[in-house]
Amino acid sequence: MQGQGHSLYQELQSLASQARSVPSELAIPAIPEQNSSQADFSAMLKGALDKVNGLQGESRQLSTAVEMGDPKVSLAQAMIAGQKASLAFEATVQVRTKLVEAYKEIMSMPV
Repeated sequence: MQGQGHSLYQELQSLASQARSVPSELAIPAIPEQNSSQADFSAMLKGALDKVNGLQGESRQLSTAVEMGDPKVSLAQAMIAGQKASLAFEATVQVRTKLVEAYKEIMSMPV
């Protein structure tokens, strides 16, 4: 579990660094084209969100199991899963905020 949380953190850090970078050319094509880097970013973002969703689902399942008295699941496991899900969600919110800030900055640039 520790490795999965660390890789999620690395992916979210990568997303944040990509959100901070501003392209040198601001030429907007008449017809939006989706090149491989856009597809890669989209796939990476979707993958990161899917992992966050998975962590939240796992946390929910473990919490329910503890509440139902399942002897196979300890309270510590449920609490750790809850903290992982919380941390992943918080990082996702921070990345979203950075993306919105970058978008607003780009939109406020003179053409």
